[in-house]
Amino acid sequence: MNPLRASIAKEVRAMFAADDAQPGSAGDSFEPGIGLFAEGAVARDVHRDVTTMMIGGVSALFLQMLHPGALGGVWDHSDFRNDMLGRLRRTARFIAVTTYGRQEDADRVIARVRRVHDHVHGTLPDGTPYSANDPHLLTWVHVTELISFLRAWRRYHNPNISRADQDRYFAENAIVAERLGAKDVPRTLHQAEVYLKMVREELRADARVREVAGVLLAHRADKAAAQPVVDLLMRAGQDMMPDWAQRLHRVRWRPGERIAVRIGAGGLTKTVGWAMSG
Repeated sequence: MNPLRASIAKEVRAMFAADDAQPGSAGDSFEPGIGLFAEGAVARDVHRDVTTMMIGGVSALFLQMLHPGALGGVWDHSDFRNDMLGRLRRTARFIAVTTYGRQEDADRVIARVRRVHDHVHGTLPDGTPYSANDPHLLTWVHVTELISFLRAWRRYHNPNISRADQDRYFAENAIVAERLGAKDVPRTLHQAEVYLKMVREELRADARVREVAGVLLAHRADKAAAQPVVDLLMRAGQDMMPDWAQRLHRVRWRPGERIAVRIGAGGLTKTVGWAMSG
């Protein structure tokens, strides 16, 4: 195997190493098989591209924190100041197992997430109670992830994906959200877009959002040489958000920066794809 290709592949796999996993966690090894997603499922293609999933995952994190209920769980029940990307890694492993694992593997990780959610609840600063088991919050997290993953896939991997396949992507993934407890889950791209418009009035960008977003943007790579890649992924993730979300986050772009980010992210997608296919 080409030494450069092997080195890149090794570094990419290390980013999702299950060093924080406990028995029964999404980080455990699993046997590839046909579980929730059949051969030929659109999800199996979309979720296979590491770079677009990372870019989409970052975008989803920025979107999710705009909802006070979702932010409350991060603020009260996570070590976000020291492990902001931990959630992204755990989400990536969860998606890998539920997309490519056997039925029993998918059942295991879904059950574990539900057990974790049982302990994530509290009260927002305005006195509003929140719970990670709230079906509405579960749908919000689900939709922001799928919208973001699909947007990244379309921009950097397959801009020619048909509308029918985009709808299939949402229909296929609904089973995961529903088994986690979500309700009224969108099953087409249009339904997802309508849902985002409906939820926008619930979103806020307050001081807590600014702090969490700042921690995410300030994330330092384990190796200094990887920092430019991390910075690129962060900016590409911000760029992936809808314009209204970028305004809420006060995202600013220098002249020519967005074009440079898209060129860089496109090159990174091709390079990582080449390395992982070896």
